[in-house]
Amino acid sequence: MSAKDVQLQALVAPIADDLARMREVIAESLTSNVAAVSDMTDHIGRFRGKQLRGALVLLNANARQAATGRVVDQGELPVVAAIVELIHLATLVHDDVLDGADKRRRVASVNQRWDNQVAVLLGDLIYSRAFHLSTTLRSPLASQLLSTITQEICAGEIEQAAGRYDFEMPIETYERVATAKTGALYGAACELGFRYPDGSEFDGAEMRAFGREIGLAFQIIDDLIDLEGDEKLAGKSTGTDVEDGKVTLAVLHVYANADPGTRAKIRDAYTLQGLDEKPGGRLAHLRSVCDLGPGCEVARARASELVESSRHRLKRLPEGPWRTALFTLSEFVLERRW
Repeated sequence: MSAKDVQLQALVAPIADDLARMREVIAESLTSNVAAVSDMTDHIGRFRGKQLRGALVLLNANARQAATGRVVDQGELPVVAAIVELIHLATLVHDDVLDGADKRRRVASVNQRWDNQVAVLLGDLIYSRAFHLSTTLRSPLASQLLSTITQEICAGEIEQAAGRYDFEMPIETYERVATAKTGALYGAACELGFRYPDGSEFDGAEMRAFGREIGLAFQIIDDLIDLEGDEKLAGKSTGTDVEDGKVTLAVLHVYANADPGTRAKIRDAYTLQGLDEKPGGRLAHLRSVCDLGPGCEVARARASELVESSRHRLKRLPEGPWRTALFTLSEFVLERRW
């Protein structure tokens, strides 16, 4: 376990009981008496990562209590956190289909072990169970907010698919799509934690913005891992963006500053037939025809800028362990390698 993992465990130690309850709810929600479904849900139980989104729900709930002095009944909050994590899990299953990925968290993706059809259906099933669970809560806030966010996620994925091979995509478009795909659910986790069960939209606006910024930074770093990461360290397939025609921030920067000859070679790396079968595939070819370093530096700097902006939003919270936890947690977005 790395020093950062140890630090993260220390940060979430005050919410350890609620996180344990959240995991129980997730496990219960993935249980099925249908053998085929049970086999698949047992498999995706191995996809569990750091569960930052669920932790953000619980940390923000405690931050709200510290900021307002109002005692919040936290009995349902682990369930809210579980719903957020279930929606995230469903997006992972669907993303692997869209990306053609064959590995997730060091195990075979659902589409690789079974097939795309099964993976799509399993993702749909997890979405359905998450929203069914939200209907059991006494407040409709989670259902209302997460149904809107899920629409934003899907629209972001559609817009990304429509923008494949667009090497002149405006940076604003890339960031809007990346925010929809990833930042939206981070923002919802923070907003729900700060508002549930009865806070106003105004109450959660700043924390929603905090979450969306660190979520966008998370996606930028995720794109960098796909572009320059070590697949063994990342624990998942890399190079899938290039194979799928997704032009991410680093490549947009390199392409914008390249001469016409290099631009043509970059386009070829994405589109020429036969490259998928060569060692290293399209990603290796892309690396051979251009220097991705400057683009990766720009992307990493943008992620740092977003995290710094998000931290300024925490000034509304009183100094103390919850503000410190949220501040420090943002470091993991920048320093993650998987």
